[in-house]
Amino acid sequence: MKTIAYDRQAACLYARRWAFGRNPRYHNFDRLGGDCTNFASQCIFAGTKTMNFVPESGWYYIDLNDRAPAWTGVEYLYNFLISNEGEGPFAREAELSELEVGDIVQLGTAAGDFYHSPVVVAAARGKICVAAHSLDAFMRPLSSYNFARVRGIHILGARLK
Repeated sequence: MKTIAYDRQAACLYARRWAFGRNPRYHNFDRLGGDCTNFASQCIFAGTKTMNFVPESGWYYIDLNDRAPAWTGVEYLYNFLISNEGEGPFAREAELSELEVGDIVQLGTAAGDFYHSPVVVAAARGKICVAAHSLDAFMRPLSSYNFARVRGIHILGARLK
């Protein structure tokens, strides 16, 4: 399997283009629990141009009724990216200080339930700014969110068949 670099610039440009809108190619999940992870997946796809079509455990979107849980679910996205050894993007959990443009931050409760997946669009001198859906944002400081736990997901690249 061939490994390709993650195009962080493409992911960030996609985030900028669609942070305050909805790409008509994808369903808007705002009324179905939130659109944040759907938006994060779209940004990751913009930077990798590949999906993983393994039923149930993959990461793909064809339409509302034909998509992997990892495309729209916060925990599912984390589990897929961290453990993926097949086709598509792969990542590792990282400290916030290690995050780069195009990476993902996940916010959680004190009990450890993660509920939001903003996309990093700027990271410098310890300050992270994100783009997100559900509460639409672009260049929003991560520090402006109220959360008890946080984890970073550093995208390492993608694998192609």
